[in-house]
Amino acid sequence: MGMALVAGPVKPAAAVTSCALPRTDAHHSLGLDTWNASYPRPRGTLDAALLFLSFPDAPPMATTKELTADHFPSTSDFFARASYGKFRLRPHPENRWIKMPSASTSYGIQRDWDAGLRSTYLHDAVAAADRYVDFSRYDIVYLVADPDAPGVNSDATKVVNFDEPIAVDGTELSRLVAVFEQSPPDRNVLAHETGHVFDLPDLYSRPADGKADWDTRVGDWDLMGSQFGLAPEPFGWHKWKLGWLDDSHVDCVPAERGPTLHTLRPLAASPRDGAVPGGGTRGTRARGPGGKRLAVVRTGDNEVLVMEARARQGNDQGLCSEGVLLYRVHGDKPSTQGPVEVVDGHPGTSACGSGSVHPALADAPLGVGESYADPRDGVRVEVTGRTSGGEWEVKVTRG
Repeated sequence: MGMALVAGPVKPAAAVTSCALPRTDAHHSLGLDTWNASYPRPRGTLDAALLFLSFPDAPPMATTKELTADHFPSTSDFFARASYGKFRLRPHPENRWIKMPSASTSYGIQRDWDAGLRSTYLHDAVAAADRYVDFSRYDIVYLVADPDAPGVNSDATKVVNFDEPIAVDGTELSRLVAVFEQSPPDRNVLAHETGHVFDLPDLYSRPADGKADWDTRVGDWDLMGSQFGLAPEPFGWHKWKLGWLDDSHVDCVPAERGPTLHTLRPLAASPRDGAVPGGGTRGTRARGPGGKRLAVVRTGDNEVLVMEARARQGNDQGLCSEGVLLYRVHGDKPSTQGPVEVVDGHPGTSACGSGSVHPALADAPLGVGESYADPRDGVRVEVTGRTSGGEWEVKVTRG
């Protein structure tokens, strides 16, 4: 740990269980004391089917190989980097067009889709594909619609969870990823939707009229907020939930008054031991990420304040501002209702106006010599320095 001058004794970090929020009944709860077993956990290798759907009212203009290339290997590479090589998403494209029984315009495809029409579409798709595909072989199923069909609307892309799973090939499909993206698609869109398959919430806030700013809560930070963000690397809290970080990578700040010191390695930095810069690993076993990646302050029964270092590495190559990012996690708030809120370390200023989805938060991280204090929680966070290895040194004081 780097040296810093502090007043009074410095306490050791608390037991990690003291800041692991409990999972609640909220949709995609960010509590992480237990895993929701109805979702696949992204560790090791998961196999994904890519099924391409055409319609009788529109002969496809693109090839299935072209549409596969829209999403892979970029999506698999994103997760390999984000997971420090612990997770491999292996695509299996069915390189044929599977014809749907009805015209594309008959399904009413749109963002706020009629539930009955959507159910008809998904059941039709599974029935049409069943002659070619053994669904029991796959952990994830992507249904990729012909992007040029007249009834296809890219705003309808989403993960659909079923109250009653579809029984097929001796297995039950609990969810499907319905993809309606144009070609080329939105950046990171399939990685975003795949995040929902792993029980991650939407972090944007949908305005009542759909016209105001959707990105006021997290801005560019984490692709579950915006697939267009400059810093799409998943929050460290998400990585802890998914199992890509474990308790050894987390410092929990004690509840008692006084300071603690924390040295944080940038979240997107590759493992030191055996890492390959592109996101893979040498050999057959994934290596751990190494170093502390999070410091966490418990601020309520279902709330924490999290600190992590963000730098221009890995999935964050295009981020606007480096430094120590602070955000609050609420384990009892459902998807789109504010489960994560980034703390603006520089209120009143903005940055990267030409590329950021919400410039007011693009410069949110704290730099060396900067601090944040919240009298509501009696917590003060100071960035005290950098180590020679590029880690960020942070002092957290509870009043």
